[in-house]
Amino acid sequence: MASSDVILETEGLTKSFLGFVAVQDVTFTLRRGHIHAVIGPNGAGKTTFFNLLTKFLQPTRGRILYKGEDITGLKPAEIARRGVVRSFQISATFPHLTVLENVRIALQRHTGTAYHFWKPEETLHVLHERARELLREVGLEGEADRLAVELPYGRKRALEIATTIALEPELILLDEPTQGMGHEDIDRVKALIQRVAKGRTVLMVEHNMSVIADISDRITVLQRGQILAEGPYSEVSKDPRVIEAYLGQGH
Repeated sequence: MASSDVILETEGLTKSFLGFVAVQDVTFTLRRGHIHAVIGPNGAGKTTFFNLLTKFLQPTRGRILYKGEDITGLKPAEIARRGVVRSFQISATFPHLTVLENVRIALQRHTGTAYHFWKPEETLHVLHERARELLREVGLEGEADRLAVELPYGRKRALEIATTIALEPELILLDEPTQGMGHEDIDRVKALIQRVAKGRTVLMVEHNMSVIADISDRITVLQRGQILAEGPYSEVSKDPRVIEAYLGQGH
């Protein structure tokens, strides 16, 4: 695989907490332009792995490379500035601002005018056009003047994705994007992920197997902090070790 095809990789990534090894010797490769899902039973180390990638945790040992550069020692804000953005954590919305204002604030963060709230309102109108483009991209153009707090759950997720892509990430990490959703919202968010993945790379932790089956290019299965299996859904879903891990046979 050419190095230009790889956007993110880890080498021997390990994280221990007081003797408990949550992530153990994970060597992982994420290809540019892919939707890649990380799955595994509860306690498999998925959240710890995500926290290591986004620098909310420092590894006990191992390295993280982004576009060939070692980013292991960087802070979360430095990672975000380089184009790695974790949605549903960094992009919490402001409930009592409108949908458009939420996206505009994210655009201000990206242009370095985030805290210029004392500037005249009209000077921010230049950002409105881009904000409306982003709302169109996530299917929220009709909700621009609605307060974020009034949005149904699935639409709130769409707004969070809009505020994430306002930061112009090359790599988006989605943390349980369909958690707690009904079928209609799941279908909408699934289509949304596919739409925003065009021209970007998406890495997601997700429990819903139908979502993973439908949109993932590649899947990594973690169990007890280690990679159990990796490959396309059609292969991974038939792997006896994966079936056993999920069904809990032999435990």
